[in-house]
Amino acid sequence: MNLRSYLDEMGVNYAWLRHGPAYTAQALAESEHVSGKKVIKPVVVRADGQFVLCALPASYFVDMDQLREELHAREAALAGEEDLTRLFADCELGAEPPIGNLFGMTTLMDESLARQDQVTFQAGTHRDGVTMSMADYIRVAEPRIAHFGRPRV
Repeated sequence: MNLRSYLDEMGVNYAWLRHGPAYTAQALAESEHVSGKKVIKPVVVRADGQFVLCALPASYFVDMDQLREELHAREAALAGEEDLTRLFADCELGAEPPIGNLFGMTTLMDESLARQDQVTFQAGTHRDGVTMSMADYIRVAEPRIAHFGRPRV
């Protein structure tokens, strides 16, 4: 995976961010002084044996019952660390970019993200991030939009 090359090939206008270590999407939001609603958190789920990258705001969590319903899946569970290490071999654990097609997975985006004009996400390390327009994110990630995220209270 070379995220920067992929974005350049796709003609995306983006900002490459360098910041102190951010080990969660919410920490990235704080580091970049943006709302957690504008930072994409990738959550990988195994649904009926297939991995799916779920993209949702940093300030949200995956409602697994709703996700199973959206995917028409009998079973869905969070991917384990071993799975993530294998699926995202070129990324630091927990800093995966939310673009599933770079890693052979479908991207499922929570509809709440669609209201954002710009989004930010980790770029493979805990010190690199990317900000781009939502239109460009949709173009490069080709997500299926669904309803599966819930705001943390």
